[in-house]
Amino acid sequence: MLGFVRTDNEALVSCLGDPQRAVAAYRELLRRTEDALGAIRAGLSHESAAVREGCCRLLDHLVDTESMGELITMADDPDARVRIAAFHALACDRCKGDTCAPGADRVLEPALRHLASDPDPRARAMAAELVGKFAHTDARAVAALRRSSAQDPSPAVRKKAGWFIPGGAVYERTAPHPPR
Repeated sequence: MLGFVRTDNEALVSCLGDPQRAVAAYRELLRRTEDALGAIRAGLSHESAAVREGCCRLLDHLVDTESMGELITMADDPDARVRIAAFHALACDRCKGDTCAPGADRVLEPALRHLASDPDPRARAMAAELVGKFAHTDARAVAALRRSSAQDPSPAVRKKAGWFIPGGAVYERTAPHPPR
């Protein structure tokens, strides 16, 4: 099956770090859904950054409430690609809906910290998306996004942060509608 010597969940998670096998392993783990969650969670502490990144990307689709704390922890991973994948998984509702989306009490502080000081501009841009989820409900989010929109050294981060502040395209599109 799949051309792998072993096809148990743990072996497939390890294959996420092998460029030749990563795509097939990712697809198979995604197909296995909840059956693979334990191995995917364990993969978040793997020595290979590529494996940790792949596990974060899988949790974007398969996340459950039990995995949320571990995914939040990955926002502080030493590898920028892992942080980017973790922030994407925490910010993106498209793949998972709001059923287990973490609240500001759990994710806003790490997102604010990385938006302000992450050395990687792509990680700051993904942190801006997560901070932007709270722009309608938390003044700290708007203040941080305004700062980034005006002062971030990366034009891409400035642009993305601007989308989430009042007057920005995403902010206006996601504004709560008044009750009728």
